[in-house]
Amino acid sequence: MTSLDKPTEENSADDARAVTEAALFEAFGGVRGMVETVVPGLLFVTIYTINKDLHLSAIAALAVSLVLVVVRLVMKDTVKHAFSGVFGVAFGVVFAMMTGNAKDFYLPGMLYTLGLGLAYVITAVCGVPLIGLILGPVFKENLSWRTRNPGRKKAYTKASYAWGAILLAKCAILFPLYWWADTTQLGWVLVALKIPPFLLAVWLTWVFLAKAPAPIDVFAEMEAEEKAAEERERQAAARSAEQ
Repeated sequence: MTSLDKPTEENSADDARAVTEAALFEAFGGVRGMVETVVPGLLFVTIYTINKDLHLSAIAALAVSLVLVVVRLVMKDTVKHAFSGVFGVAFGVVFAMMTGNAKDFYLPGMLYTLGLGLAYVITAVCGVPLIGLILGPVFKENLSWRTRNPGRKKAYTKASYAWGAILLAKCAILFPLYWWADTTQLGWVLVALKIPPFLLAVWLTWVFLAKAPAPIDVFAEMEAEEKAAEERERQAAARSAEQ
């Protein structure tokens, strides 16, 4: 390798890392998505800590979730992360209102976290890692990594195990608190555990994918095939016209 080759390879690696960062940012909602995830729960536990009013706390959390969706709609931004937050808060409100136990506001989210952690581990064991299913369309590779890009499949498998381990460790902390701690203690711990484990999982995913082979752009391949087919048809029509 010559000295002229090195900058090109380094630039290519930098470009790959930049693409990976952008894809992860898009897939997981970025800073705004994290804020939208934390704010409703933070508002709930803050109000409940102050006045112990379950109804007011629940309504405030649901209202701020709806406001976040409206803001995204007004700004014509993607609403998938905000909508997921609304549904999560709505289920929590329903559970808490039905049982009259403020801690049940957090139960649907905790069960979702447990199920998601298990899904990451199980799909990795089965050879179809969930993180690959999530990020494949973002990288425009769809499922090509399963059969055509073993290096990326290995990276997705490692990332799925990492996500699963982190989420299950989080559950191992939260579920005992659900049974033994009071609502405010559970709420503040849950808020504190919202972003750091998520950032750790995203960082590990970035580490694994940054070292993996580049994704195969199946959309570009399909476009190339379509253009080639059109060119063959044009050439065949031209030959027919000459005859």
